[in-house]
Amino acid sequence: LGGQGWTRTKTRVRRAVQDMAEALLAVVAARETLEGTAFPAPDAAYEEFEARFRWDDTPDQRKVTDDVLADMRKRRPMDRLVCGDVGFGKTEVACRAAYLCAMSGRQVAFLVPTTVLCQQHLETIRERFAGTPVEIAGLSRLSSPKQLREVREGLASGKIDIVVGTHRLLSKDITFRN
Repeated sequence: LGGQGWTRTKTRVRRAVQDMAEALLAVVAARETLEGTAFPAPDAAYEEFEARFRWDDTPDQRKVTDDVLADMRKRRPMDRLVCGDVGFGKTEVACRAAYLCAMSGRQVAFLVPTTVLCQQHLETIRERFAGTPVEIAGLSRLSSPKQLREVREGLASGKIDIVVGTHRLLSKDITFRN
């Protein structure tokens, strides 16, 4: 510490942090100019979907749901992180937002980090959306070539409303209609 090597390292790190901050500010500034989709306010069908949730909302879950839906009604891309411990309702909040989105004619992608989580979320979401006209599919490394082709075609045509998948969703051959 205090030698020339330390001074050079500090200078290099300071420049790297400055560059990162500038890049981040540029991204934020660019996002401010984007126009997103303003979704409609929840209707009676949404209220029915929400009421089918088998547990009572906690006050925090209710607030987050209300905040997310308010963000979705704005004409700005939403930039919100919902975090909480396992079992605190994050997936339900996402399902409610996905319902509003899908019923407005848009497609939804649930991006998950692991194949196991992909399968778990796919089962949960299919169960939650049972009885709705929403078409749901999954995509991970366990998908067969036939399933991959069907999901790719379904996303491109708009037949699939919600897809749950791993980073495979970010591949160049995956396109969404809407």
